[in-house]
Parts: sequence; C-alpha cells; structure tokens
Amino acid sequence: NILTLLLADTQQFGILRLIVRDWRKAKEALEKAGCVVTVSEVVAAEVDDRPGGLARLLEIIDRAGINLEYMYAFTYRGQNKAVLVFRFENPDAAISVLKAAKVNVLAEVELYSRVEK
Repeated sequence: NILTLLLADTQQFGILRLIVRDWRKAKEALEKAGCVVTVSEVVAAEVDDRPGGLARLLEIIDRAGINLEYMYAFTYRGQNKAVLVFRFENPDAAISVLKAAKVNVLAEVELYSRVEK
C-alpha cells in the first residue's frame, strides 16, 4: 500500500521514491519485477498548517547545518498540523535538532495511523 510517492526523471533513467507500510514486501515485489531498489531512512515531522509553517521548520534545519536531500508532503491534515517526510543526510542529527526545537517527530506507527484514516 503506497502512502505517498515522489517521481523524478532524467534523460537516462527515472527515480520512484515510495513511502509504504511494508517496505520489505515492496522491496521484494519491485526487485522481482526487475527494479533496482534502495531503502533509505526518512524522518516524519508535523508542521503548522499555515503560511510559514514549512519555512519555520526549514529555518531550524538550515541553522543547524543539516543537509536535506528531499521531502514528501502528505495530504493528511489534522488539528492545524500537516505531516512532511524528509530524507536527511544524517537522520539522527536531524531528529535531535527538530526535537530540541519542539517539533513533533512522528514514530513510524504514528505516521501510518494518521495517514491511513
């Protein structure tokens, strides 16, 4: 079950990035179909669902010198919050910085329960 995806292409190849509930099953199915698969750790965080919400979070990341490689946005919205999923060069450092700034970093189970409602 695909929760969200990101698609990018070049002249030579395409990259499909997926957030799925069961990454092992997805990896197996994609490899069986002949796809090259890489699994990456991502970080899910809530941001204020208002103008400037994303900017505030990106400022925290920028000030800490954390390298942000790419991000996904979910359609989930609740209690004036939106969920964003980030791929950081150093996920553990990013989690520490975000938590220190009082950003709600979501656990895997919490992320799935929110977006699958």
